[in-house]
Amino acid sequence: MADVAILDSRERVLAGILLTGGAYFLFSAQDAAIKLLVVGISVWQIMFFRSVTILAACAAIGGRRLFTDTARSPIVRPMLVRSAFTLAAWLCYYNAARTLQLAELTTIYYAAPIIVTVLSVFMLGEKVPLLRWLAVLIGFAGVFVACDPTHLGISLPMVLVLAAALLWGIAVVLLRKIAMQERTTIQLVLNNFYFLLFSVAPALIWWRTPDGGQLLLLASVGALGGMAQYLLFEGMKRAPVSIVAPFEYTSLVWAFALGFAIWGDVPRREVFLGAALIVAAGLLVIGNEHFRKRL
Repeated sequence: MADVAILDSRERVLAGILLTGGAYFLFSAQDAAIKLLVVGISVWQIMFFRSVTILAACAAIGGRRLFTDTARSPIVRPMLVRSAFTLAAWLCYYNAARTLQLAELTTIYYAAPIIVTVLSVFMLGEKVPLLRWLAVLIGFAGVFVACDPTHLGISLPMVLVLAAALLWGIAVVLLRKIAMQERTTIQLVLNNFYFLLFSVAPALIWWRTPDGGQLLLLASVGALGGMAQYLLFEGMKRAPVSIVAPFEYTSLVWAFALGFAIWGDVPRREVFLGAALIVAAGLLVIGNEHFRKRL
């Protein structure tokens, strides 16, 4: 029975890693669509459309029963706090993206997994082995090498991205606490309902009627964002946050791949070296977890 329990635990953690990795790929694709949209449409309007799309999908899948269960859920208030941190991180990040280059933006923002790992110790009481700390630092080193940020200076956009990293780190840790208390679809409804409430007034103030191409992109943002949130919530239920945190670094690899596919950006040699370090960080976490569970 003990061997079965250990095997089940290991499979849950690996499933959590795979789900989280898939979530960050979808988030990267969503970011690419937002980068195309943000030139002509406000972040508030994008958030409004995304929330409406996700809530419509939840209604189609779960029906009235889902919304009734959501209203009675014990996580209504905790999810409001978590959504507020996520919203603040989102606004800081995408407003900074208007000014900073991709290399500068990603280098600063990817302090987030380190923040998540640190906060998981103090807020969740997780025990973080030395190898997980090493994986986080290797992943950050990979981001640093890939982006070559030696020319960075102090500026308001840089402060905004640092704030986004801190806020997102807090939101991820809160997500881990909430994820264990309620089923994923209810978390999805609450998260996007609060986003809708926060964004509706600013979206109307800065409203721009989208054309056909923009409507397609807005719909894709909703679809990608909804699936990414679902996978992230499910992943957080299966693995400690300090294990899945380094896999946020994979978003950088996807970002450069999508940049090449959409805008023709050709990655520098340093990008490939950084990507190798990022992959190594993820493999180190998987290998350590596999070895530890076998002992």
